[in-house]
Amino acid sequence: MELEFWGVRGSAPVSGRNQVKIGGHTPCAALRSSAGDLLIVDAGTGIMRLGERVMGNSGKAAFGVNILFTHFHLDHVIGLPFFAPLYSSQAAIVFYSPAAPKETERYLAGIQTGRYFPVSFRETASQKKVLKAEESGFEVGRFRVSYCPLNHPQGSVAYRIEEGGGSVVFATDTEPPDSGRDERLAAFIHGADYFIYDATFTPREYRVRQGWGHSTWLEGTRLAGREA
Repeated sequence: MELEFWGVRGSAPVSGRNQVKIGGHTPCAALRSSAGDLLIVDAGTGIMRLGERVMGNSGKAAFGVNILFTHFHLDHVIGLPFFAPLYSSQAAIVFYSPAAPKETERYLAGIQTGRYFPVSFRETASQKKVLKAEESGFEVGRFRVSYCPLNHPQGSVAYRIEEGGGSVVFATDTEPPDSGRDERLAAFIHGADYFIYDATFTPREYRVRQGWGHSTWLEGTRLAGREA
């Protein structure tokens, strides 16, 4: 599979010379399977440019898109109303989250209602399906996907995505437990080829921000090193 990042920032998009190297968009990543299945993780502002790419490559043919949501905090869904395939009758989009389908649809529709946005989620032209992600695992085309609950206000999950012997874990928006190590997450990432982890704070910043639901690069390396 192929992995591409379209947004890696948390909380809010940013701009300026200091952000050029890593980029300023909020979370969004895309994976392509060997069969061409498109699987997107989160719909931060990075999904806007991804949507332009998808539409540019689709021509006049019908196409499918699958989107996993780790959780519904604004920085992880704010780009969805600007995702071009959402407005294309050629697109069939399947949304996945650990929540019940009606709850997921309510969250997604909520950012495109009333005074917030001129077009409602249900009015968009794409074919839409909302499914519940199963913790033990489920199939998305050639991908095998499972998830692990994380320590974050109002909840979040890590996704493990596998195909053809390769594996990647997305574990954004999480904080180490009081015990110092998330043993459940450590077991979940065991054997993964790539581990993407929350590095919102430096270790020094984290000392005065415990309880915010985020972590450090140091904790990520500790988890990865333990499983190497």
